[in-house]
Amino acid sequence: MNDLAITPADIEAAAQRLHGVAHRTPVLTSHTANTRAGAQVFFKCENFQRMGAFKFRGAYNALAQFTPEQRLGGVIAFSSGNHAQAIALSARLLGMPSVIVMPADSPAAKLAATREYQQGQAHSEVVLYDRYTQDREAIGRQLAAERGMTLIPPYDHPHVMAGQGTAAAELLAETGALDLLLVCVGGGGLISGCAVAAHQQSPGIQVIGVEPEAGNDTQQSLARGEIVHIDTPKTIADGAQTQRSGDLTFPVIQRLVKGIVTVSDAQLVRTMKFFAERMKMVVEPTGCLGAAALLEGVVQARGQRVGVIVSGGNVDMARYADFLSSD
Repeated sequence: MNDLAITPADIEAAAQRLHGVAHRTPVLTSHTANTRAGAQVFFKCENFQRMGAFKFRGAYNALAQFTPEQRLGGVIAFSSGNHAQAIALSARLLGMPSVIVMPADSPAAKLAATREYQQGQAHSEVVLYDRYTQDREAIGRQLAAERGMTLIPPYDHPHVMAGQGTAAAELLAETGALDLLLVCVGGGGLISGCAVAAHQQSPGIQVIGVEPEAGNDTQQSLARGEIVHIDTPKTIADGAQTQRSGDLTFPVIQRLVKGIVTVSDAQLVRTMKFFAERMKMVVEPTGCLGAAALLEGVVQARGQRVGVIVSGGNVDMARYADFLSSD
């Protein structure tokens, strides 16, 4: 793994930085899920992480390594919501300003939480853009250059990837060896970090990524052997509305991920209902990707020990109610 962007040692170092700062989220089980999948299923519940998603791990790990000069200048990030909140909270904890570039149609709860995390931080703000007509990366680079801030992307950064990998490291430390690990895929930061950790701690494990049907850029990229760029997908899984895998994340996915499957928005809604009704958990659509692939039969895992990363729980309550009340 030494030729990849991160190593198991990077994930171990990230775990040390996060110790006492990030929550060690619970690993939960469900008899209903086990019966439906015909497997032993372990859910790593990152919806209970600080700011409600795994993104806190990578954001804090990245910002904690800033030089004094970088801390003084502050951090800028672009995000559909969870990375935004994670950067804003991590910056506040570490005493530095933050500027967050977010889509104007981000879930209201994510926008509100990001602004709340920035309260009391001088020179911190949220900059809105149109995700369908504007380039968030270009906006981020321009603002970083103009303001002397350090840009931390949502997934294509080794410190972010290593931080995200601590989720799988914790899961496997609690469950022991697993046969299969299911991870949601946007730009690949979570699955790349988790794949490195999983193969280190559970040799022989198969790691499978799950994307929304409308946004299967990584699945296409694996099939073609190169990064495929797509238009911004229209899906309720707003955390997976990425257009392409990262330059650093994709080689890890090529090396360590068995394959990518997809699920529909309807399957995500049914899985949200499962979590609410059977496990009494609020899980956002993106957070349901891995579980949906298993519970809807897209991935067959009968007789296996299966880990599922439940990536987050940040969803507007009004929209969440609509999801749960739909047929």
